[in-house]
Amino acid sequence: MQSTITNKNWFARQWDKFKKWKERTSQKIDQWSRKKPLRRKLYLNRSLYLMMFPFLLLFTLFTVVPVVMSLLLSFTYFNVLEAPRFVGFSNYLSLFLNDDIFITALKNTLILSVITGPIGYILAFVFAWLINELPPKIRPIVTLAFYAPSLAGNGILIWTIIFSSDIYGYANAFLLDWGFINEPITWLQNTKYILPIIIIVQLWMSLGVNFLSLLAGLKSVNKTLYEAAAIDGVKNRWQELWYITLPEMKPQLVFSAVIQISNTLGIGSITVLLAGFPTVDYAGHTIVNHLTDYGLTRFEMGYASAIATILFIAAILLNKLIRKIISRVGD
Repeated sequence: MQSTITNKNWFARQWDKFKKWKERTSQKIDQWSRKKPLRRKLYLNRSLYLMMFPFLLLFTLFTVVPVVMSLLLSFTYFNVLEAPRFVGFSNYLSLFLNDDIFITALKNTLILSVITGPIGYILAFVFAWLINELPPKIRPIVTLAFYAPSLAGNGILIWTIIFSSDIYGYANAFLLDWGFINEPITWLQNTKYILPIIIIVQLWMSLGVNFLSLLAGLKSVNKTLYEAAAIDGVKNRWQELWYITLPEMKPQLVFSAVIQISNTLGIGSITVLLAGFPTVDYAGHTIVNHLTDYGLTRFEMGYASAIATILFIAAILLNKLIRKIISRVGD
């Protein structure tokens, strides 16, 4: 009995010592954190940063580290079998001076980005705006109809049937029946039609998440702002759109723009599914196709990393440009 009481007293003394040590340490850290604003901010929000740590760890391991490694590998010759060998800017010089296919891919990607990027973004907003004006009972049905293509894994298959090169393709059948052509057109084997067809399919596919996020942004706009704007002199729907709707949904506009940038610069699988790999005379070849060719087929990882770095820089620059444009909305 005496030994039990003695053990309890010993544990109590140790616990008191621990609490005093913790209090002294906390006071020292608190004083240390007051010396600089950043330290103070980290100390006061330590519980929040602790909760963020798992995500930050995974983000660093699976996003930051691969990007940094790709950037470093872009200055090397690396074929997976041998150790990387530093070659400086040789990969970048080869891309722009010696690789004619990359220049073709760059031109195709630029055309696709300039056309499908802004048009797809505007179409997604227009359809979201129009559907938001529909009666509540009809709105979910129309929303599902527009969003369904992005849910279908083999949605592009319908376009291969439409532009099939035989008389059974819908496009050829329609043109033959109405007398516009005398023989079937080889849509996906003709260099004149490959890129326009890819543009059409990409615009069709670009609604998806963009359309849904913009529709959510429209639903989140405070309706009382329209009443206040009417009192202040806003006279029509266009003024409501520019001065109220768009400024109130800037987060959704930025999110949709980022998704649109990644979709347009990342066009690659569509060209493969429609016209094969590589396309005829590289008419539909994109930067992503070129990256896949050197990274997954030839295993020239240094060269592929240089292509990926250029694509990454282009995405960052476009992102900054779009953010700057969106920040001026409503001014």
